[in-house]
Amino acid sequence: MIKFGTGGWRAVIGDGFTRQNIQILAKALADKMHAENVGDEGIIIGYDRRFLATESLQWCAEVFAHEGIRTLAVSKSCPTPVVMYYVQKHQMHYGMMITASHNPAVYNGVKVFTYGGRDADLEQTADIERYISAIREPVEIKEYEQGVREGLIVQINPFNDYIDSILDDIDTKKIRDAGLNVVLDPMYGVSETCIKTILITARCGIETIHGYHDPLFGGHLPAPNAEGLRDLISYVISHGCDLGIATDGDADRIGIVDDTGRYLSPNDVLVLLYYYLVRFRGMKGPVVRNLCTTHMVDRIAAKYGQRAYEVPVGFKWISAKMEETNAIIGGESSGGLSVSGRIKGKDGVYAAALLVEMLAVTGKKMSQIYDEISSEIGRSYIAEHNFRFREEHKQLFVNRIMEEMEVPDLPFEINQISYMDGCKVYFENGGWVSVRFSGTEPLLRVFCEMPEKEQAEQVCEIYRKFLGV
Repeated sequence: MIKFGTGGWRAVIGDGFTRQNIQILAKALADKMHAENVGDEGIIIGYDRRFLATESLQWCAEVFAHEGIRTLAVSKSCPTPVVMYYVQKHQMHYGMMITASHNPAVYNGVKVFTYGGRDADLEQTADIERYISAIREPVEIKEYEQGVREGLIVQINPFNDYIDSILDDIDTKKIRDAGLNVVLDPMYGVSETCIKTILITARCGIETIHGYHDPLFGGHLPAPNAEGLRDLISYVISHGCDLGIATDGDADRIGIVDDTGRYLSPNDVLVLLYYYLVRFRGMKGPVVRNLCTTHMVDRIAAKYGQRAYEVPVGFKWISAKMEETNAIIGGESSGGLSVSGRIKGKDGVYAAALLVEMLAVTGKKMSQIYDEISSEIGRSYIAEHNFRFREEHKQLFVNRIMEEMEVPDLPFEINQISYMDGCKVYFENGGWVSVRFSGTEPLLRVFCEMPEKEQAEQVCEIYRKFLGV
């Protein structure tokens, strides 16, 4: 039952996400660490605010303790990038995070990080699954309290180093002099401590909504999308804030609201930050995006003599391509992005700090910056639709989309079709449509980017009727 997707292993609590499966996963990783002779260096484990997150960390630590592997247990709920930063800084081979990121509240899961603070790639997760398949006996443990007494479980607080690394990177003087007012929506997740500490240290005014612990996330999906940020939009407008920032449940993804109350999607955030890095920070290099992410960044790259690279969905592909091409930024339409010189994975906390720096350095409103970029490179519009299906019907869709390669009659001239990850159709007018399966939920995802919003919605509707979903 333990299969890794694009964002780690995720399952419904009480169904696939059980104590038994969590301990099987920990035993498999412990066996892998021993086989690679890295067990002596230990493992760091963090957790977010989801139901059973604290207990899951303890269940994992009890397995590692029995296997003689020391667990560095983060002492309180934390953002995923904190754990990734620790793995990278201390040159550890493995780390774990108990989280289901932006999935619904009924889910929990585990992310595994490898050397350099990277998301475990396909080869690594397949290897873990092989170790899982070899486990036949009940997993043995050492009780948590005993592990603590024997020094095999040690609580740590890695927040300060992570926060200081961001403060060292951003222009705190510019932020202090700008007198900005920001509102943060952690979506009942774990970003408040880090982001507030960073911005208060930089003398930036900051308020918080939805900051308390609620494992049901207020009855909403903990994803920083337009539907979930209505309260943030209202707050920005009613309080005259310069910026609204939202992060998902484990703070590796970000969405923003500009000074006019306009929601700016993760695609827009990637466009803004790539433009800022090359135009104002003077950085040179390509950009990496997944195949469901806006091609507007391609036009920015072309404007500044750089290149955009396209990879499959899953941040492991983005971080690998960034390293291969010396890209300065990589991102995805679901809200994750990474900047060169930082961790090798998604970091919503650092992205938030960089966006505030952008306002301070440019001396412009966020709405003004975005409109100026759009006037320079042209605006595109993305429609996104998720269609839930019964698991037994998945193979029918796989046959039609991937094997028979069926494509509906579309009202735009086709340039090419790619099957790198699902099916992506590229149009002559620069638009595209992508149809693929979610790697974390039983969903069929349809994305379309076109010069006009109505065109994007039209293509999505054609695909919906074509597939009968």
